[in-house]
Amino acid sequence: MEQPEVVQVGTARKGESGGSFWRRLLQSREFGVFLALVGLVILMRFLTPYFWKPDNIFNVLRGMSTIGIMAIGQTMIIITGGIDLSVGSVLAASAMITARLMYTGVVSPWVAVLIGLGFGTLLGAINGLIITRVKVTPFIATLGMLSIARGLAYLLASGLQGTVASNVPMRDESVNFLGAGYIGPVPFPVIEMFVLVIVFSLFLRFTVLGRQIYAVGSNEQAARLSGVSSDMVKLFVYTITGTLAALSGIMTAGLLGTSATNAGTGTELDVIAAVVIGGASLAGGSGTIIGSIIGAAIMAVLRNAFVLLQFPIYMQTISIGLVIILAVAIDQIRRRSS
Repeated sequence: MEQPEVVQVGTARKGESGGSFWRRLLQSREFGVFLALVGLVILMRFLTPYFWKPDNIFNVLRGMSTIGIMAIGQTMIIITGGIDLSVGSVLAASAMITARLMYTGVVSPWVAVLIGLGFGTLLGAINGLIITRVKVTPFIATLGMLSIARGLAYLLASGLQGTVASNVPMRDESVNFLGAGYIGPVPFPVIEMFVLVIVFSLFLRFTVLGRQIYAVGSNEQAARLSGVSSDMVKLFVYTITGTLAALSGIMTAGLLGTSATNAGTGTELDVIAAVVIGGASLAGGSGTIIGSIIGAAIMAVLRNAFVLLQFPIYMQTISIGLVIILAVAIDQIRRRSS
């Protein structure tokens, strides 16, 4: 007599669990952003026949990977309640030192890549130290680094003699594969991005440091009272963001076959927009890597749409600004309602 009851209860619980999963999925910020991406892609299908051509799709994916890799680091920074405006300039400076070392031949190409990654890591660490030790606000500290790193890119391109140069060639096939290569039909930068997405998503979800990043952003004082070193957490996220910006720079230079002094100009806005669109709050404490990558896809599709639809540059700039304001406004409304 009792067995049917046990079976029914177990079935009900299973149903409730499944329903709870789908309810959480449908109510998640990431799902809403994904629907927006799907809607944008469908709209582009009707606006221009060129959008779905394979070459164009690959261009969108490459653009998404550059923004997406930097958005991984920016997500962690924004979760802590900070911001990094210097990623575009760090991208340029790191790519430039890599290209300069390869061009002069003083080290092997892959040693030059490691030095470039180390250079970006150093610039990111300097950001973190200025914020945590000198107590300069993230906005001001990274705004200063934006200018410093861009100046270093010009210095590395031109040299101390003051000769004018805007780019340095980077022509090593093995290194250029990072930005221009394919694994089967898939651009290698896309594979790099998704590997990093998986690694850092697992890191944020399952490691102590990952949970501390959320704790610092949610309530820094409470996190400190719980024994969390907020300064070390912040130093880590800014440092790793410098590394990821450097990787994006080397990938971009590899794709183009040259490192340009103006590379990454304005990219920081796309990266921040991607993270905010993806559901991260500028107040800190919330955000996911998956959401930011979907946001990066939206930004890449928008940039591509502007080109295909022949939007003038002023319209592109205005549109990106409006997207950022809209995303932040939605975040503010969401925070007040919760």
